[in-house]
Amino acid sequence: MSTTTATEPPSTPTQILIPSLPNDIALNILAGIPRSYHPLLTLVSKPFRSLLSSPLFYTTRSLLNTSQHFLYLCLRIPTTSSMQWFMLYQKPTKNSLIPLPPAPSPLVGSAFVAVGPKIYVIGGSINDIPSPHVWALDCRFHRWEAVPSMRISREFAAAGVVDGRIYVIGGCVVDTWAKSRNWAEVFDPKTEKWDSVDSGKDDFLREKWMHGSAVVNERIYVMADRNGVVYEPKTKKWDSVESGLDLGWRGRACVVDGILYCYDYVGNIRGFDVRTGVWKELRVVEKQLPKFLCGATMANVGGKLVVVWERKGNVKEMEVWCAEIEVEENGEGELWGRVEWCDVVHKVPMGSSIVHCLAVSM
Repeated sequence: MSTTTATEPPSTPTQILIPSLPNDIALNILAGIPRSYHPLLTLVSKPFRSLLSSPLFYTTRSLLNTSQHFLYLCLRIPTTSSMQWFMLYQKPTKNSLIPLPPAPSPLVGSAFVAVGPKIYVIGGSINDIPSPHVWALDCRFHRWEAVPSMRISREFAAAGVVDGRIYVIGGCVVDTWAKSRNWAEVFDPKTEKWDSVDSGKDDFLREKWMHGSAVVNERIYVMADRNGVVYEPKTKKWDSVESGLDLGWRGRACVVDGILYCYDYVGNIRGFDVRTGVWKELRVVEKQLPKFLCGATMANVGGKLVVVWERKGNVKEMEVWCAEIEVEENGEGELWGRVEWCDVVHKVPMGSSIVHCLAVSM
């Protein structure tokens, strides 16, 4: 496994990429090729291989608006101590999970967010001892990096990203002045510094355990066992989650086009519209999906609702299933979904479990 503490600075290609073409033009051409073809490109020549492993290449893809969205999935497998990460590799014939380097530390109860091409693994515990440590997986090169630690240790915290900054809420017992002051923290990936987020002046119950979080319209919604809170970084205002959302939000959730999706008590996918304060069932057409009673998680991957869940295979195996759903709201306000594909993408030993999934743009 490769681990680093810094990202290499961009560099201009020094070798000729395509004969008879200036390197800047060749770079723009190569940056427009879909990522699924990159393994083949690395076999063309050493200059191609060097370019595709450079930050300059991905910066160019971002500037040309040719970045793509990819699903990353974290599994806990009983035969290993660390969390195992995978990337969903989509091909015309078969979609499958590609294993990645395991996380450097076997943390339990971490929070996860993605900022640009990086996934941040925040806090967690080892042997029931909360940790302040933070790791980042650079998905461009699939390398782990150490990130500055939080001010206090956390486990089962909530996290969300607004304007490129990472907000971490809860995950600690407010029994000291330091924990009260830092019950919520914010991290700026550009400056690599943590700052406390003031929450002491607001009258709400600051719980430790958080079971869900999502960002809707630049507001961070956080659900605890008994209630929930909302934080708006722009105004620095805290508020309580409305009862309708509190009663209906169960399990892991994601946001697509301003609608918060999760699954309900009977396993149906539902969407909550924060504008109207109403839950609506997602009506799926063309293909039937299973009831997501446990082990399901979901993510917004390029505007599509992607659901990942567990299903029992043979005696010794558990299957990981995935479905990509195009969702929309019709003229009558109903939520409709069309399943674009649904299939098993990986098999793991029985006793494994899905920890989290999220989308990365690169």
